[in-house]
Amino acid sequence: MGNNVLGAIFAGGQARRFGADKAEALFEGRALIDHVAAGLAPQTDALVVVGRSHGDLVSVADRPRAGLGPLGALAGALHHARAHGFAAVLSAPCDVPILPGDLVERLGGAGASYVAGLPVIGWWPSALAEHLAEWLAADRSLAVRHWTAAVGARGVALNVMPVNVNTVGDLAALRR
Repeated sequence: MGNNVLGAIFAGGQARRFGADKAEALFEGRALIDHVAAGLAPQTDALVVVGRSHGDLVSVADRPRAGLGPLGALAGALHHARAHGFAAVLSAPCDVPILPGDLVERLGGAGASYVAGLPVIGWWPSALAEHLAEWLAADRSLAVRHWTAAVGARGVALNVMPVNVNTVGDLAALRR
């Protein structure tokens, strides 16, 4: 790749609306998380899974602790990226099994950016690690949209919105 991009799969959620381990739910014979890994791998230099262990992927903990939602996962990924010399993180949740193959081209650049309407899919310069750590330490809002506004991240509209599997019904609709 040459951009030194870390792919981060957020997989520490409770999956309350799904009612089971969403990351391991099957779509086309493979776990959702494996689809996400396959979608991120060609676009990044290395992959991690945040918030759990999965296969032989490097596991990264949410920061500063579990239970902070996507911002805790992003803080863990940014900390890992900065500590290991990655310039940026390309993030995606474990429940979006069909990712566009051009995310780096669409989102990448100097500043932070995300998919409009689905901000957990984003491009985050690793230099934002300290800002996010301070944001979380100050007990600020855990809404991704509030933090993205605070750092001036830009929302990028995609022609086709990736399907986010939040419920068993969403998965059934995707299978059809």
